[in-house]
Amino acid sequence: MAKRYRLVVVGTGTAATVAAMRVRAAGWSVAVLDFRPFGGTCSLRGCDPKKVLVGASSAADHARRMQGRGIAGETRIDWPGLMAFKRGFTRPVPETRRRRYAEQGIDAYDGCARFTGCNTIALEDGDTLEAERILIAAGAEPVGLGIPGEEHLLTSEAFLELETLPPSLVLVGGGYIAAEFSHIAARAGAQVTILQRGERMLKHFDPDLVDWLTARFGDLGIVVQTGTQVEAIERTGKGFRVHARSGETALRFEADTVVHAAGRAPALHALDLGKAGVAYRDGRLELNDYLQSVSNPAVYAAGDAARAGPPLTPVASHDGEVVAANLLEGNHRKPDYAGVPSVAFTIPPIAAVGLSEAQARHRGLTVRSHCRQGPDWFTARQAAEPIYGFKVLVDEASDRIVGAHLVGPHAEEVINLFALAIRHGLGADQLKSTIFAYPTASSDVKYML
Repeated sequence: MAKRYRLVVVGTGTAATVAAMRVRAAGWSVAVLDFRPFGGTCSLRGCDPKKVLVGASSAADHARRMQGRGIAGETRIDWPGLMAFKRGFTRPVPETRRRRYAEQGIDAYDGCARFTGCNTIALEDGDTLEAERILIAAGAEPVGLGIPGEEHLLTSEAFLELETLPPSLVLVGGGYIAAEFSHIAARAGAQVTILQRGERMLKHFDPDLVDWLTARFGDLGIVVQTGTQVEAIERTGKGFRVHARSGETALRFEADTVVHAAGRAPALHALDLGKAGVAYRDGRLELNDYLQSVSNPAVYAAGDAARAGPPLTPVASHDGEVVAANLLEGNHRKPDYAGVPSVAFTIPPIAAVGLSEAQARHRGLTVRSHCRQGPDWFTARQAAEPIYGFKVLVDEASDRIVGAHLVGPHAEEVINLFALAIRHGLGADQLKSTIFAYPTASSDVKYML
């Protein structure tokens, strides 16, 4: 006999938890399910553990940059010790999440789920759940590359669990994962090669700032091969051989480990969406403006599984709130992704929010661009960090900030000020007239305008 709920949530990450908690607080019967440890990607296999590794790498890098500037002695990363520290953050998450659900009266199930009808889900242990509404918040998974030897690729999740760091790595892809992991691994002593199919790395960031940051890759000895298509991965006696092609030239790369860094896609393939009449195309759910399936009104989606907005944790939380509001009060709330900042946690970090120059032109805006490298600015000099610069776009007609792009110390924090300005329509003069604490990186904002 099926167990009945008003809401069943597939997933236990950020979007799933936000929606489940809010709907349960309104009195609905709610169940959550997951075939992996409870907690989702960000807490267990993504943002949080990655940031722990970045923090240690950044501390070591800062100490090295300060050699001869008041700091003496060798600084190195103890990888096993760092991984043990990281587990102090991730290990408690599943039980903590499970306990929170129980305290709120949310039933929790373990196991893979698949649809058996428009309102029913079967679990691999034989349980069947029936619900008025179902929320797909199952997160994302590595995209398939469709190449021989793909099974040899180490996922980003597995990289974050490495007990020992391999002496050499090849990263397939040139986005966030490749940029961040390469900086961590190189600073921990590994030889790193990045193979990127496109003509440049970090395509979601301003190309000028990416060019400035590229110098850091060279300083670390990271080999970056753009315009390079990986064709096959072969196991050898000592490790792996990567076969690639750049134009007409065949290339080979040897490494102890090859990491999948070519992006992630909504984790939908195991759900048997056809049984529920849930439409999807090119690996993405077809949703209306309220994050509801266009073909099955009982089904909603949020976070990386929905892929309606940028694949970021704050977006997942926002989606969860939107879905909860629409479930409780009927469809009335649409997600608003204006002014969502994005950061690649390289060292130093690179950040962006709002429009790029190309996007501003496409919209017919006339913008003034404030663009400068600032290695001599105090924020950079006191950190002994020569990579520092910005590009800020201001609409000439309204004086509103429409885009901001930063690279350098504290860019991951300062970008939030520009996100605030963009989301709430603040003008450049309003930010310029703000009195910021000094000396802080935020106090540079008025000089970026």
